[in-house]
Amino acid sequence: MKLIGSLTSPYVRKIRVMLLEKNLPFDLVIDSPWEPSTHVSDFNPLGKVPALVTDEGETLFDSNILAEYIELLDVAPPHAPKFLPADRAAALRIRQLVMLADGIADAGVAVFLEIKRPVDHQDANWLARQHGKILRGLAALESRASASTWLAGEEMSLADIALGCVLLWLDIRVSTLKWRDDHPALSRLVATLSARPSFQNTIPPA
Repeated sequence: MKLIGSLTSPYVRKIRVMLLEKNLPFDLVIDSPWEPSTHVSDFNPLGKVPALVTDEGETLFDSNILAEYIELLDVAPPHAPKFLPADRAAALRIRQLVMLADGIADAGVAVFLEIKRPVDHQDANWLARQHGKILRGLAALESRASASTWLAGEEMSLADIALGCVLLWLDIRVSTLKWRDDHPALSRLVATLSARPSFQNTIPPA
């Protein structure tokens, strides 16, 4: 498999962590859609990462489609973890948590891009709206994380991976948010995730 993406994207990191946790071999092709020389649109017409070229030569894109594909692979080593349950109702609940984490990431990216603009060109109302999305999402996930070790069930799921990737991304790209101060359960969960080799081996550059 060939994974196309940047080293900083939380969406790309989600897939990298999954592949490492399952011990599935892949080649990482580093390409940022923000660079003038990017070839990302050759793999995804929307020009977004991640994208994946399968061993059969098929091209897939969108991190959640990639996650679904990886879960369907039957080439994982014995006892490789499953991050989406076979039960469709249980999987649906985890997918909703994943979408909540991705929504926080989407709002965080919007904030990151806006604060890169000159201060006198920034839209305060837009920033407030995105911050509101982030804070409401964090509050909902804090409630879930307070109930048990993981967000859903007794084992790490795709929801935990997605959340860990976005919160660690916020630490770097929207560091003024200080999300840990009011979310102790999420902070504990991220500490647990950060100790795993899959997260340690995918730490993005500062």
